[in-house]
Amino acid sequence: MEKINTAIIGLGRIASLLEADSLREKPCTHAGALAANPGCVLAAGCDIDEERRSLFAEKWQVPVYADAAEMLRIHAPQILAIATHPDSHYRYCRLAAASGVPVIICEKPLADNIREARKIARLVNRNNGPVIITNHERRYANDYIRARDILDKAVLGRLLSVRTVLYMGKTKRLVDVLWHDGTHLADAIMFLANGTLKHRRRWGAKLNANTGTAWLEGELCKEKSAMPVPVVMEIGAGRDHLVFEMEFSCEKGRLRIGNGIFEVWESVPSPYAEKFRSLKHTGEVFNGPTGYFANMVQDAVSCVQEPGRQPRSEAAAGLRVIEYLNSVKAWR
Repeated sequence: MEKINTAIIGLGRIASLLEADSLREKPCTHAGALAANPGCVLAAGCDIDEERRSLFAEKWQVPVYADAAEMLRIHAPQILAIATHPDSHYRYCRLAAASGVPVIICEKPLADNIREARKIARLVNRNNGPVIITNHERRYANDYIRARDILDKAVLGRLLSVRTVLYMGKTKRLVDVLWHDGTHLADAIMFLANGTLKHRRRWGAKLNANTGTAWLEGELCKEKSAMPVPVVMEIGAGRDHLVFEMEFSCEKGRLRIGNGIFEVWESVPSPYAEKFRSLKHTGEVFNGPTGYFANMVQDAVSCVQEPGRQPRSEAAAGLRVIEYLNSVKAWR
């Protein structure tokens, strides 16, 4: 079978440079995943920055361009990864759609504002519109897929509440943390619990501050007949470490998942007090690899090979995250 031509616009960290990180699971970039997929060939890259073009060309041994339209015209990729700043996502998605690219992988967040996020989602619904995958990578990670299966099958009983924690450094503004990795957190909650996240109120530090801790209270809305599930998201500055974790509290146990975390706890008769029950670790662990980037690219390949296929992380899912972030307005 003929290989699928692929290309990338934006040749920075997530496009290529992070492959140099010796501790990350590989592949961990768009270029790394596209080059590693046996059904793809990485044909070209584009960036307005000359140094990034030079680094990319040297590492991947492919032609590079400063002009995206020229690259698309010459190479006609069937999969295009857009790894630029969010304020340019709509412009490049529109260009790719007009150029006939059938599958677009767009970095998160889908856009930097609700108006352009909606425009990107509408591109999909046009006649002969492209498939657009939002790179919310945890939807493709094997540990998160296993966690979703546990919650879907109600192995621990009905989901009753969700608590999350996100720390991304000592001096970042909380709103920047929310829009940078909070996109992944919000999407992961909706993916794992199969619902739509709604914001209700905020307390604690203001989101335009770079100190303190803010709490966002919301609810996860599932099917119409079900009661919303309360959600509390903690976002903090001042820490010298990264924390990304979620806890799903259920009738008969607890599921914790995040960076370096996979824990399943079940209810058992308490060893500490008569007529009580306590939580005990089931012993289930996840040792990886998660396959997060490789699985995402394979989904894109399948969308090329199977016209009409819906990707696991479609543009509509990316839009729901932007709608949630847009509703958190108290920081202004």
